[in-house]
Amino acid sequence: MSNETSPTVQVLRDRTAGMRHIVHVRDHILPTDIAVADGGGDTGPDPHDLYDSALGACKALTVLWYARKKGIPVEDIQVHITRDGSAERAGTYRLAAELRVTGDLTDAQRRELLSVADKCPVHKLMTQVTTEITTTLTDPAAAPSAT
Repeated sequence: MSNETSPTVQVLRDRTAGMRHIVHVRDHILPTDIAVADGGGDTGPDPHDLYDSALGACKALTVLWYARKKGIPVEDIQVHITRDGSAERAGTYRLAAELRVTGDLTDAQRRELLSVADKCPVHKLMTQVTTEITTTLTDPAAAPSAT
């Protein structure tokens, strides 16, 4: 869970599939698209799904990392994220995270893991950090060619 300043994500259009794009993160790729009703092909998660997924993945990985570090006997972790975007245009986007952890855990360990889940870096990023975004438009003729 590093804090990098170099480019780590590229989103490239898949010209064979309408609105579909392919997200490249280091050596990993995943498709992204929009719903058929919105003009896409629904061939991958949409950007809101990816945003929501980041929270769920971070909670799961943070809890497992912490449990291993502290010797807490976690067998399995599942995180279910439920989105309420009904007030997004009014400035409120709600995500509910349900954490399911199995293992021979005491009530105190379960409370400890829940507390850790609420401290995952993406949760903090979504709720406690001001994100500044700068978007530039590059002249394709000036860009170096990929070979």
